[in-house]
Amino acid sequence: MCLNAIFSCNKQAGPFTGALCPDYFKMFKTLMFVAAAVVLASAHDDGAEIKQAIVKLDGSGVSGLVKFIKLDDGKVHVTGKVTGMPAGQYGFHIHETGDLSNGCLSTGGHFNPNGHDHGHPHDEIRHVGDLGNVEFDSTKTANIDFIDPQIKLNGRHNIIGRALVLHAGTDDYGRTDHPDSKKTGNAGGRVVCGIVGILSEEPLKANSAAVSTSSLLTAISVYSLIAIVLH
Repeated sequence: MCLNAIFSCNKQAGPFTGALCPDYFKMFKTLMFVAAAVVLASAHDDGAEIKQAIVKLDGSGVSGLVKFIKLDDGKVHVTGKVTGMPAGQYGFHIHETGDLSNGCLSTGGHFNPNGHDHGHPHDEIRHVGDLGNVEFDSTKTANIDFIDPQIKLNGRHNIIGRALVLHAGTDDYGRTDHPDSKKTGNAGGRVVCGIVGILSEEPLKANSAAVSTSSLLTAISVYSLIAIVLH
């Protein structure tokens, strides 16, 4: 009805001037801009869910890859292989930030959005970043394979963009009288760290790119139509 009124008025006033019906023409312009804005916004939101993340550790003679895979029940499967540490158990934590400007020292403390004391990975009350210890064997290799219920790849417990840190000592799980036990697990210095990044998934990546491209082309078409109408 609005469009019929606009074009009916414009036939009398000249092509698309809107001189005889400014209110309808103003409404038409507003609707066009709103439609274009919605389409353009959709071009930047492909709705792809993050299902996997990865960390590369490389420093101080230690190297390896650690993957984080979201499971159907919401938990995260942590798997990987790291080499370079003498046989033993070493603290393994997610820290607050992915800031490596001063090496591992600038990654902040353990990721702890709930303000809890440090604990064991199986404790309900713990830092979200408390992943316990990883064990290296006589060949200086740690094969990592466990499931964690608290870290996430989205939401409030999201670890994407934060740092995974391997420590120089054993995490005591907050179970000792050491003054650092309930803060850091008294796990010692920071040996090596890496930023948790989104793992590339080619099929998902290709599909997302196609959706974004289609949306962008639609947005361009809408803006072109506006330009013609307002000319």
